[in-house]
Amino acid sequence: MALLEVKNLISGYGKLKVLYNVSLEVREKGITVVVGPNGAGKTTLLNSIMGIATIYDGSITYDGVDITRLPTHKISKMGIAYLPQMGNVFTELTVGENLRLASYLLDKSEVKDRMDEVLSLFPILEKFINRKAGTLSGGERRMLAIAMALMRKPKLILLDEITTDLAPIIAKKVLKQVVDLRDKLGLTILIVEQMAKLALELGDYAYLLVSGTIRYSGKASELLNHPDFTELYLGIKKT
Repeated sequence: MALLEVKNLISGYGKLKVLYNVSLEVREKGITVVVGPNGAGKTTLLNSIMGIATIYDGSITYDGVDITRLPTHKISKMGIAYLPQMGNVFTELTVGENLRLASYLLDKSEVKDRMDEVLSLFPILEKFINRKAGTLSGGERRMLAIAMALMRKPKLILLDEITTDLAPIIAKKVLKQVVDLRDKLGLTILIVEQMAKLALELGDYAYLLVSGTIRYSGKASELLNHPDFTELYLGIKKT
């Protein structure tokens, strides 16, 4: 069953159209991966879902409710957490302060228990609870960003290029943590990634986005092993 459904989406920013007739489904408790080269429109897709981009046509449905053009704060309150590619932690605040700040949607009486639950999933962050986020390694900061998203008790998490600037071995560790969280918490996850191979190895279902259009949809394993994957990814037509 699809928790999120995007149909014939045309979106962009102001007068600039970036996505053209994009349709996809994000299945409940699954990991859906959107891969594609730089400039393909991957971030615009997430921004459209979150009410940040301009939507010209099409629809976005979440948990049976039409959220097309809803303001971002209303979408967040419905149980969708978004981790942007950059600026997803407050470097001058401690780990604990970041987590408390991320709990703004919770009742104050829930915050401590929720923080304890989230920290149990990220033991390394508990060790660094009083350290400023800016002193953490790149991988630790990504884990903090994911932990901040979990503070809001989301049903769906949108992850934008969480492996950016990470060494391959650290990127693999962070992505494995994503799979573990899905398995432990029953989360639904939508990841957009440029590191296609790593993302497709962990995903259940995949979409390939090139130049604002969907070029492939199907099982992640099938796209990973597609004989024409390089040509598809780069948008090259065979002659």
